[in-house]
Amino acid sequence: MRSILVHADNDSACEDRLQVALDLARRFQGHATLLIATPLQQFVSFDPFGGTYFAAEALAEAQADDIALESRLADRLAGEDVPWDIAMADGDIVGALAGAATFADLTVVSLPPAQEDRRGSPPPMLAGDLAVTATTPVLALPHGVKAFDADTPAMVAWNGSAQAAHALRAAIPLLGGRPVVLVTVGDEEGDVPATDALRYLSRHDIHAELKTVARDGDTVEERLEKEALALGAGLIVMGAFGRSRLRETIFGGVTRYLLTSSRVPLLLAH
Repeated sequence: MRSILVHADNDSACEDRLQVALDLARRFQGHATLLIATPLQQFVSFDPFGGTYFAAEALAEAQADDIALESRLADRLAGEDVPWDIAMADGDIVGALAGAATFADLTVVSLPPAQEDRRGSPPPMLAGDLAVTATTPVLALPHGVKAFDADTPAMVAWNGSAQAAHALRAAIPLLGGRPVVLVTVGDEEGDVPATDALRYLSRHDIHAELKTVARDGDTVEERLEKEALALGAGLIVMGAFGRSRLRETIFGGVTRYLLTSSRVPLLLAH
């Protein structure tokens, strides 16, 4: 993972994302790119009669804020021992990050903070939307995670889906040298046997454990969360939206639950 893309913004978790990206760039002798995105559509409004209004003054203020942020980040990074650059885009956050991720190996974003702290934060489903849009895996950090711990166990949420297999392949660079446990809940087998996943990992010198747990009255997502905490996991690897995005939005699901409540960093891919 030599090319690390980071969502840069004025939110309170930006420094945490930056620290994790720097950790990863040092680990893989890579390069960090910080992307500042200003969604132009938020400055355009429409009236019921078809008129269009452009808030030029508000846009100019937002652009001035972005330039100030770019300057602060440049000062912040000037003394780091990692190569970096700062890019700016004028599209929506998800689209801008997905475009910039075309030649990235990993994108670092934040999970939403507690409900009462969300003012000024990125969209709450940013990590999930990006996982199904971008071609790169997404590392989503809970608030308060300020470093990448490569020694703690990694838990792979395994349900035999193509999404889970894709996430597992994408996570290989982050799994070496640490305990890895594939966790399946109940009788969720899917199309890809867990034994195939274990065999694949072994070819990368990653000798993982397979653990099947009963739901015991919990939902699948609740059981996965409990297992991750019991393992002391520093990373959860999972496929994003194995069921349809709309279905999970309406009825809930593993991805949506962990995107809004996980206390452990998530490596997501669709």
